Amino acid sequence: GTTEVAVLSLGSIVYARSVEIGGHFMDEAIVAYVRRVHNVLIGDSNAEEIKNAIGVAKAPSEGEGRTFEVRGRDLVSGVPRALSVNEAQIASSLAEPVGTILETVKTVLEHTAPELAADIVDTGIALTGGGALLGEMATVLSDATGLPVAIAEEPLLCGVKGAGQALEEMKHLKSVVVGS
Repeated sequence: GTTEVAVLSLGSIVYARSVEIGGHFMDEAIVAYVRRVHNVLIGDSNAEEIKNAIGVAKAPSEGEGRTFEVRGRDLVSGVPRALSVNEAQIASSLAEPVGTILETVKTVLEHTAPELAADIVDTGIALTGGGALLGEMATVLSDATGLPVAIAEEPLLCGVKGAGQALEEMKHLKSVVVGS
Protein backbone atom coordinates (compact mmCIF):
# COMPACT_ATOMS: atom_id res chain seq x y z
CA GLY A 1 0.00 0.00 0.00
CA THR A 2 2.98 2.34 -0.14
CA THR A 3 5.71 3.48 -2.47
CA GLU A 4 9.15 3.84 -0.96
CA VAL A 5 11.74 6.03 -2.66
CA ALA A 6 15.28 5.91 -1.31
CA VAL A 7 18.82 6.83 -2.21
CA LEU A 8 21.23 4.09 -1.19
CA SER A 9 24.98 4.46 -0.77
CA LEU A 10 27.51 2.05 0.69
CA GLY A 11 24.74 -0.29 1.80
CA SER A 12 22.85 2.37 3.75
CA ILE A 13 19.79 4.52 3.15
CA VAL A 14 20.96 8.11 2.73
CA TYR A 15 17.56 9.70 2.19
CA ALA A 16 14.09 8.18 1.86
CA ARG A 17 10.47 9.19 1.49
CA SER A 18 7.36 7.09 1.68
CA VAL A 19 4.03 7.89 0.08
CA GLU A 20 0.78 5.98 0.59
CA ILE A 21 0.34 5.21 -3.08
CA GLY A 22 0.40 1.54 -3.94
CA GLY A 23 -1.44 -1.06 -5.95
CA HIS A 24 -4.65 -0.76 -3.92
CA PHE A 25 -4.76 3.01 -4.41
CA MET A 26 -4.34 2.47 -8.17
CA ASP A 27 -7.15 -0.10 -8.14
CA GLU A 28 -9.39 2.43 -6.40
CA ALA A 29 -8.50 5.05 -9.03
CA ILE A 30 -9.57 2.63 -11.78
CA VAL A 31 -12.85 1.84 -9.96
CA ALA A 32 -13.57 5.57 -9.59
CA TYR A 33 -12.76 6.24 -13.25
CA VAL A 34 -15.03 3.48 -14.58
CA ARG A 35 -17.80 4.68 -12.27
CA ARG A 36 -17.39 8.34 -13.27
CA VAL A 37 -16.95 7.83 -17.04
CA HIS A 38 -19.04 4.73 -17.77
CA ASN A 39 -21.50 4.87 -14.85
CA VAL A 40 -20.64 1.26 -14.04
CA LEU A 41 -19.57 -0.07 -10.66
CA ILE A 42 -16.76 -2.63 -10.74
CA GLY A 43 -15.07 -4.37 -7.84
CA ASP A 44 -11.50 -4.02 -6.63
CA SER A 45 -10.60 -7.43 -8.04
CA ASN A 46 -11.86 -6.36 -11.48
CA ALA A 47 -9.82 -3.17 -11.23
CA GLU A 48 -6.73 -5.16 -10.32
CA GLU A 49 -7.31 -7.42 -13.35
CA ILE A 50 -7.51 -4.33 -15.56
CA LYS A 51 -4.35 -2.88 -14.02
CA ASN A 52 -2.43 -6.13 -14.48
CA ALA A 53 -3.67 -6.66 -18.05
CA ILE A 54 -3.49 -3.17 -19.58
CA GLY A 55 -2.36 -0.81 -16.81
CA VAL A 56 0.05 1.84 -18.09
CA ALA A 57 1.62 4.94 -16.62
CA LYS A 58 1.21 6.87 -19.86
CA ALA A 59 -1.21 6.64 -22.75
CA PRO A 60 -0.06 5.06 -25.99
CA SER A 61 1.46 7.57 -28.41
CA GLU A 62 -0.99 6.52 -31.11
CA GLY A 63 -4.53 5.36 -30.68
CA GLU A 64 -6.13 3.93 -27.57
CA GLY A 65 -3.92 0.86 -27.12
CA ARG A 66 -5.06 -2.56 -26.00
CA THR A 67 -8.55 -3.10 -24.65
CA PHE A 68 -9.92 -5.17 -21.81
CA GLU A 69 -13.51 -6.27 -21.27
CA VAL A 70 -14.83 -5.83 -17.76
CA ARG A 71 -18.19 -6.54 -16.20
CA GLY A 72 -19.92 -4.55 -13.53
CA ARG A 73 -23.26 -3.19 -12.43
CA ASP A 74 -24.80 -0.35 -14.41
CA LEU A 75 -25.57 2.35 -11.86
CA VAL A 76 -28.59 3.66 -13.78
CA SER A 77 -30.43 0.43 -14.63
CA GLY A 78 -28.98 -1.70 -11.82
CA VAL A 79 -28.35 -4.63 -14.16
CA PRO A 80 -25.02 -6.25 -14.98
CA ARG A 81 -23.20 -4.78 -17.95
CA ALA A 82 -20.04 -5.51 -19.91
CA LEU A 83 -17.86 -2.76 -21.31
CA SER A 84 -14.42 -2.35 -22.82
CA VAL A 85 -11.75 -0.09 -21.41
CA ASN A 86 -8.48 0.75 -23.14
CA GLU A 87 -4.93 1.65 -22.20
CA ALA A 88 -5.48 5.36 -22.82
CA GLN A 89 -8.41 5.37 -20.37
CA ILE A 90 -6.47 3.44 -17.75
CA ALA A 91 -3.48 5.78 -18.10
CA SER A 92 -5.88 8.67 -17.52
CA SER A 93 -7.31 6.98 -14.43
CA LEU A 94 -3.80 6.40 -13.03
CA ALA A 95 -2.51 9.92 -13.76
CA GLU A 96 -2.89 11.11 -10.15
CA PRO A 97 -1.14 8.19 -8.40
CA VAL A 98 1.63 8.10 -11.02
CA GLY A 99 2.06 11.87 -10.68
CA THR A 100 2.36 11.57 -6.91
CA ILE A 101 5.05 8.90 -7.28
CA LEU A 102 6.97 11.09 -9.74
CA GLU A 103 6.82 14.06 -7.37
CA THR A 104 8.12 11.88 -4.54
CA VAL A 105 11.05 10.71 -6.67
CA LYS A 106 11.87 14.30 -7.62
CA THR A 107 11.73 15.37 -3.97
CA VAL A 108 14.15 12.61 -2.97
CA LEU A 109 16.51 13.56 -5.79
CA GLU A 110 16.38 17.23 -4.74
CA HIS A 111 17.45 16.25 -1.21
CA THR A 112 20.34 14.10 -2.38
CA ALA A 113 23.89 15.31 -1.78
CA PRO A 114 25.62 16.51 -4.98
CA GLU A 115 28.28 13.78 -4.71
CA LEU A 116 25.62 11.08 -4.68
CA ALA A 117 23.60 12.82 -7.37
CA ALA A 118 26.58 12.45 -9.69
CA ASP A 119 26.59 8.70 -9.01
CA ILE A 120 22.85 8.50 -9.70
CA VAL A 121 23.43 10.08 -13.11
CA ASP A 122 25.82 7.21 -13.87
CA THR A 123 23.94 4.31 -12.25
CA GLY A 124 20.36 5.50 -12.67
CA ILE A 125 17.23 4.45 -10.84
CA ALA A 126 16.11 0.89 -10.06
CA LEU A 127 12.41 0.06 -9.91
CA THR A 128 11.34 -2.77 -7.63
CA GLY A 129 8.05 -4.04 -6.24
CA GLY A 130 4.63 -4.07 -7.84
CA GLY A 131 4.90 -0.52 -9.19
CA ALA A 132 7.69 -1.69 -11.48
CA LEU A 133 5.16 -3.92 -13.25
CA LEU A 134 2.97 -0.99 -14.34
CA GLY A 135 3.48 -0.59 -18.08
CA GLU A 136 5.57 2.39 -19.17
CA MET A 137 6.44 3.31 -15.56
CA ALA A 138 10.18 3.17 -16.29
CA THR A 139 9.72 5.37 -19.36
CA VAL A 140 7.62 7.92 -17.50
CA LEU A 141 10.13 8.04 -14.65
CA SER A 142 13.06 8.38 -17.04
CA ASP A 143 11.30 11.15 -18.97
CA ALA A 144 10.48 13.02 -15.75
CA THR A 145 13.99 12.80 -14.28
CA GLY A 146 16.25 12.53 -17.31
CA LEU A 147 17.91 9.53 -15.66
CA PRO A 148 18.24 5.94 -16.81
CA VAL A 149 15.71 3.63 -15.18
CA ALA A 150 16.03 -0.14 -14.89
CA ILE A 151 13.41 -2.62 -13.72
CA ALA A 152 14.65 -5.30 -11.33
CA GLU A 153 14.78 -8.85 -12.69
CA GLU A 154 12.08 -10.11 -10.31
CA PRO A 155 10.52 -6.91 -8.96
CA LEU A 156 7.93 -8.61 -6.73
CA LEU A 157 10.58 -10.72 -4.98
CA CYS A 158 13.08 -7.93 -4.25
CA GLY A 159 11.74 -7.15 -0.79
CA VAL A 160 11.72 -10.79 0.29
CA LYS A 161 15.18 -11.44 -1.12
CA GLY A 162 16.51 -8.30 0.55
CA ALA A 163 15.07 -9.35 3.91
CA GLY A 164 16.69 -12.78 3.48
CA GLN A 165 20.05 -11.20 2.74
CA ALA A 166 19.69 -8.95 5.78
CA LEU A 167 19.06 -12.02 7.95
CA GLU A 168 22.13 -13.71 6.48
CA GLU A 169 24.22 -10.63 7.26
CA MET A 170 22.91 -10.63 10.84
CA LYS A 171 24.05 -14.27 11.21
CA HIS A 172 27.52 -13.31 10.02
CA LEU A 173 27.68 -10.27 12.29
CA LYS A 174 26.47 -12.32 15.26
CA SER A 175 29.24 -14.89 14.76
CA VAL A 176 31.85 -12.11 14.54
CA VAL A 177 30.61 -10.42 17.72
CA VAL A 178 30.24 -13.73 19.61
CA GLY A 179 33.62 -14.97 18.41
CA SER A 180 35.54 -11.94 19.74
